[in-house]
Amino acid sequence: MSSLSISESELQDIYTFAIDLSRKAGRAIVEGSSRRFSSSAGFDQKKNTADLVTETDQATEELVKKEISTRFPSHQFIGEESWAAGEENAIGDAVTWIVDPIDGTTNFVHGFPFTCISIGIVVDKQAVIGVVYAPFMDTLYHGCKGKGSYVSSPHHQTPTQLPLANPQPLPSLTQALVAFEWGSDRRSAVLSKKLSSFAKITGDAEGGVVGGKFAQGVRSIGSAALNFCHVASGSLDLYWEIGCWAWDVCAGIVIAQEAGAAVVGSQTHAKEVIEAKEGFNVVTPQLLTGRKYVVIRAIDGADDGKNRDAQKHILGEFYSCVDEWDP
Repeated sequence: MSSLSISESELQDIYTFAIDLSRKAGRAIVEGSSRRFSSSAGFDQKKNTADLVTETDQATEELVKKEISTRFPSHQFIGEESWAAGEENAIGDAVTWIVDPIDGTTNFVHGFPFTCISIGIVVDKQAVIGVVYAPFMDTLYHGCKGKGSYVSSPHHQTPTQLPLANPQPLPSLTQALVAFEWGSDRRSAVLSKKLSSFAKITGDAEGGVVGGKFAQGVRSIGSAALNFCHVASGSLDLYWEIGCWAWDVCAGIVIAQEAGAAVVGSQTHAKEVIEAKEGFNVVTPQLLTGRKYVVIRAIDGADDGKNRDAQKHILGEFYSCVDEWDP
């Protein structure tokens, strides 16, 4: 990892604090869920019925923000609920915490367990720490730049390095398990391109789907952060998203990259970095906040050069069948 403006011991202190904080926030999320299902308290709509905010979102963010400001008063904070309330902090030179208090709010509202807190930390405009905790499954993912990424869960009692198995080959999308989400933007202009892309990713060309890649399977679990983590672990091959925000992906980006995954942005960005033969898998502030992401797992990665070449091949195949839009 390139040198940072903070010391190694400071970085480790922040990393440890973030892990502990995620578990504390996770307990608050579970308690909030218990209250929700034992009362008539409802939720507010951010934009529409697919974009929800609960009291627990707001309370969890306040808890996290207070803990951070008490322990690290000079650090900056960017949170989903703070941003929604009009507090729009940019990623600057200060150590910046980028937090989604509940990633997967719709899942939370319905009692679907794929809900997590996502804590990303940026130093010198680089995403360097990621912590994602899914409290209903008691599963913790975390990573720090240059130190690898890990998972702890009831099945992994001690931190287990990601990916969970040696990376396997992935010659084409036909062998791929792909994740994408429906999102809250259901306008016709968006859905038409999304559905066209879904059809080409999953469809059978021999069965009449023009350009169909016949991906082996698709998943939609309702949490960007957990999708990144599943790519990091190797259980998903690729995740594509348009419309997320930095707080949805910052933590997951670190965890995925530390597991050998590649993160790229838009079709234009992907074409540029592949043709330039440099900048591939470099997450700039522009990419972090660009709201377009593809993450591809490590592929047969004993040789990093071959891993990157294989990832670029899959990326090219994937983007050949995607109709992109601007969120």
